[in-house]
Amino acid sequence: MMYLYSGPTCPFSHMSRILLYEKGCEFEIKTVDPEGLGQNQEDLAVIRMSPYGELPVLVERDLLLYNVFVVNEYIDERFPHPQLMPADPVGRARTRLFMHVLECELFPQVRVLQNPKASEERRKLAQRRLRESLDILSMRVGDTKFLLSDDFGMLDVILAPILWRLESWGVQFSATASKLEIYSQRLYARQSFIDSMTAQERSMRK
Repeated sequence: MMYLYSGPTCPFSHMSRILLYEKGCEFEIKTVDPEGLGQNQEDLAVIRMSPYGELPVLVERDLLLYNVFVVNEYIDERFPHPQLMPADPVGRARTRLFMHVLECELFPQVRVLQNPKASEERRKLAQRRLRESLDILSMRVGDTKFLLSDDFGMLDVILAPILWRLESWGVQFSATASKLEIYSQRLYARQSFIDSMTAQERSMRK
C-alpha cells in the first residue's frame, strides 16, 4: 500500500493528491497537521523523518520520499498509465526546466501566503510578485487544451492547486491573463482535481 502524508490545505500535498487520483492506483491519504496539534504521534513521526519537515511525504514499504517533485515523478514512473511526464527525453527536460522556473518564481510566494504568521508587508509583496509571475505565465498559455499540449500533464498538476487558492490569498487575475483564467477553469473541471480536494480546500472559493 502507498501512503501519502498530506496537509488538508497544503498546496504541495494537493499536487500529489491530484496525481494519485489521476493514476487511479491503490493508495491511502493520511491527513496530518505538521504543528502536531491533536494528531496521531506515529503519523507525525513519519513527517519528522523528512529533514525539512515538509509535506507531502510518500511511504511505500521501506521507501520514504519527500519533496513534491520527487514524490510526483516517482508516482508517475511507478504507475505509468496515464503518463504525465513526456515520453521523450527532450520533452521531459523541457518540463523539468519549466518546473524549476515555477519552483523559483511561484513557490516562494506560495509559502509566504500559506504562512499565517507572515507579516502584512510580506504578504502584500508576495501577492504582487505572484500576480506578476502569473501575467508572464499567461503568455505561455496557447491554443492547446492544457499548458504545453492537449494532454493533461505534470505542469498542470503543479499549477492547479496554486490557481485554485488565488482567491483565498487575495490575488486576482489581471486583465491580460484572461487565457490563464480560462485554462484554470478547465483544470478545476477535471475529475482527478475534484476528487482530490479536502473539505477545507473546497471552501476556499465561493
